[in-house]
Amino acid sequence: MQYRTIDCDQHVIEPPDLWEKYLPEKYRDLAPKLVKDKDGGDAWQLGEAVESLGLVAAMNQTPKTLKWTGVKYDEMHPGIYQARPRLELMDEDGVDAAVFFPPQRTMIYFIGQEAEFSLAGMQAYNNFISDFCNHCPERLGAIWQMPATNIDDAVNELRRAHDAGAKGVGLATWPNGGAMLTAEDDAFWQLAEELRMPVHIHIGLTPPTVKTKRVAEKGGVPQLVQFSTTMSRMPILFAEFIFNGVFDRYPGLTIVGGEVGAGWVPFFKQELDDRYRRNRYWTGVKLSMLPSEYYLRNCKVGVVSDQFGVQNCDAVGVDTMMWCSDFPHHITDWPNSQHLINTMAQGIDEGKRRKIFCENAGKLYGFTNGAAA
Repeated sequence: MQYRTIDCDQHVIEPPDLWEKYLPEKYRDLAPKLVKDKDGGDAWQLGEAVESLGLVAAMNQTPKTLKWTGVKYDEMHPGIYQARPRLELMDEDGVDAAVFFPPQRTMIYFIGQEAEFSLAGMQAYNNFISDFCNHCPERLGAIWQMPATNIDDAVNELRRAHDAGAKGVGLATWPNGGAMLTAEDDAFWQLAEELRMPVHIHIGLTPPTVKTKRVAEKGGVPQLVQFSTTMSRMPILFAEFIFNGVFDRYPGLTIVGGEVGAGWVPFFKQELDDRYRRNRYWTGVKLSMLPSEYYLRNCKVGVVSDQFGVQNCDAVGVDTMMWCSDFPHHITDWPNSQHLINTMAQGIDEGKRRKIFCENAGKLYGFTNGAAA
């Protein structure tokens, strides 16, 4: 098929029967439970937290109607959680192919559990998303969640992801399961390079000690601060990879920052090179290239709505940029993504536009059967 628009970051809301179908029976008592929120909407009980669906299933909401609670499965479009109708929604939005990120609220719940159950929960999700994408593999691609238990589990699940045909993998912690990048993570980077599996970090990493004990009420100033600074963790993580020499050791490794935008990247590249120039001797850091060159070779960023980043794509690095809709989360512009793309790309070279909105993702994820605009 001919690909014109490829989406590097969509989401699937968990079907109501996901855990019954995919999680081993012995863990059913600990599994996420479907409950009602305070406004009668559906929500997932994740330990002590009740996670409503309003902002993650918000495709038909407006700023005035958007709220966290009160959304029900039987009132959603089935394409939010089923593969066949998802294709219909993608057609309506002019999206030819997409890859699908794990639901981080649920993955964070599993991170805080006993290791055996934690691994089982993430494997259950991975099996589900593969079945979902296998409905139409030329248009749907799975990003598997990597466990946060230990390095051996992460390496084994990475290999299983590759063997199952996943397009890439996602991290919620460092591969070793901890809060710090360590030497033992090299086993994971080495295998990811060998298998040519891109590694994704969706907005940021989660401390492994986190528990899903969130306040019942969402909103207010803290929520706006969080939403407005989603890019803030990614520069730190890219710098960790660069200055710890990961990209020197594994030059074929690709790290993708999901949903982090691109407008900040030119300043970040400038700062990387300047601080390295000034401090490389006393810090004992010796790289074979400029830090900014590793960004251009090894890193990519997902752009939702970032006109500044797209208009300054030469300074960012055209080959590092991929567009995403974040569907069906509340910042999606469905079904008007083509209008958004045209607005962001107005006046830029047509070849650069094709790269950002189609070809870069097509090459990374294997959706390469033609990319003509």
